Amino acid sequence: MQYLLLIYLEPPAEAPDQAQLDAQMAEWWAYDDAIRKSGVYVDANALEPATTATTLRLKDGERVVTDGPFAETREVLGGYYLVDVPDLDTALDWAAKCPGAKYGSMEIRPTTVFERD
Repeated sequence: MQYLLLIYLEPPAEAPDQAQLDAQMAEWWAYDDAIRKSGVYVDANALEPATTATTLRLKDGERVVTDGPFAETREVLGGYYLVDVPDLDTALDWAAKCPGAKYGSMEIRPTTVFERD
């Protein structure tokens, strides 16, 4: 079964110094290497900052486009890992190992596969 591990992080008030950034990136690279070597990795990407987002809604059949994310929240979606694992417990294990769990929160959500004729 595939699970999406959604990584939510609180944007930093100020940029970390280079030593902190290097240490954090080392954690992310180690996690990325481990999940890829495990065989459960399907896909992953980081997202650009929420300030680059565009939100679209349809109102009375017309597109309404606004800059920025819809929700006002402290934590924003920063990226994801898509894993193929046997069960939720295994997905939770991988989410707990992710640096995102240390610096923010992880949402674990099963994917739905639609069958088409």
